[in-house]
Formats: sequence, structure tokens, C-alpha cells
Amino acid sequence: MAWTGHLDLHYTRDGERTIALDRHEGPLRVLQRLYPEGPGICHHVLVHPPGGVVGGDVLRLDARLAAGTHAVLTTPGATRFYRSAGEPALQSTAIDVADGARLEWLPLEAIAYSGCEAENRMRFALAPGAEMMGWDVLALGLPATGQAFERGRFRTHLELPGVWLERATLAADDRRLLDSPLGLAGHKVVATMWFAAGSPLPPARREAMLQAAREVCEDSALAATAGATSPHAEAVVLRVLAPRVEPAQQLLLRVWTAWRRSAWQMDAPPPRIWRT
Repeated sequence: MAWTGHLDLHYTRDGERTIALDRHEGPLRVLQRLYPEGPGICHHVLVHPPGGVVGGDVLRLDARLAAGTHAVLTTPGATRFYRSAGEPALQSTAIDVADGARLEWLPLEAIAYSGCEAENRMRFALAPGAEMMGWDVLALGLPATGQAFERGRFRTHLELPGVWLERATLAADDRRLLDSPLGLAGHKVVATMWFAAGSPLPPARREAMLQAAREVCEDSALAATAGATSPHAEAVVLRVLAPRVEPAQQLLLRVWTAWRRSAWQMDAPPPRIWRT
């Protein structure tokens, strides 16, 4: 039996505090609002009680951040896309960020189990003056236990409307893409991280973000398979290939820390849920 879940979040400013109204239908919801960094930054943990996504499931998150708000969204664990009997599974995220608002989209990894038919669709609309950081981490199969991604396909859609659009299909039988040195070169984990703004970033600020990411990459065991670029004036992008999730996630965390300090002059305490 397929599950359909919908979560709607609306962040507003109440004095110095970022508050949120949440409405949900089905098995997708948030834990209570958390303020580990003070009242201006609202942390939310997205929870999917069934624990995995199977063929036919549809999970939708819609969120709106009003001017002056700051939200950090994450998950308590990996999102697991299990084997499908034929029907595709869809996870869809659409977030609108108003002028002067900040979003941090930091879910833990997605795992594409062998035999899955799934799509992860993300759209982030940034108004002029809005900024965000986000990442997307995908593990093909279970690299840590040697369970290969032998059947199925996983599609991704990542969009900043009018600025950046990426679509990809990773199919288990596309060995040229998965194994070629011009593709994934046998790596089982693919990660993308970005800093984006609703208006072109000043050249000096873009360069500072690039330099911060490159310095972290150079000091990483993944230096040969990680790199930062700025494909658009509004975005700085980090790409990572890794054999397992843990080294990729550690690299992203270090870049997140460096970008928070460079862009927003803020420390980066990891959400407590990641340590439980």
C-alpha cells in the first residue's frame, strides 16, 4: 500500500523570533521548533515515521520563508528508497525564500536500494536578497556493507528557477556512466552542495566562498574527487564523489562551517539530532 504525505511549513518573524506554522497530511511531519542558536534561527527536523519510501509513495514538502526569517531543515537519518514492484516513488520539495530570509537545507543522505524506481525533486525559489545553503547526498546501494546497486534507477531534479536547473538519471545498467572515469568512476556516493542567492553575488564574495571550499577540499582525503565552481553569478557549487557516505558527509560539514563563517559570520554547531 502506497503512502502519500504532505507537509506545509510557513516561517514568519515575531519580533526577534522565527516562528513556524506547520500543517501535515499523512506520514510526514516535523518535530517541535528548536532554537539551539537563539530565537532568530528555527531548526526543524523532518520526520517520516514509516522509515522508508517504496514504489507508489509520494512525499511532498512545501515551505515559505517570510522576510527576515532563518530556518534550518534536516532529517534524523537517511531517506531510504526501497525496491519497487514497478511504480515510481517521488519525493518533492518546493521552498520559496523571501527577501532577507535565509534557508539551510541539510537532510542526511538518500539511499537508492537496488531495484528502486525513484525521483528526488527539489526547487528553491529565492527572492532578491534571499540566501540559502543546501546539499544533496545520494548513495547507490549500501556501500558500507557491499550491497551493490544492480537494478533500477534514481532521478534527481535540482532547480533554482531562472538560474540553475539540473536533471540526472542514474540507472543501474548504465555502466558507462557509473564506471567510466568520465562518469562516476565506480564511486557509490554522489554529493552536491551549494550556496545560492536571489541576486548576483559580488565577485569578491563569490571568490571568498570558492576559496573557502577549495581549501577544505585540498585538506581532505577526497581532494582528487571534489571541487568547487561558480556556474552562475548567484551560485557557488561543490561536487563530491566518494566510496562511502561518511567521508563525503564530513567534507560537506567542514565546507558548511567555512561557508557559514565566510558568508554570514556565524559559527556552525551541528544539529543535535545528528549525534543521536
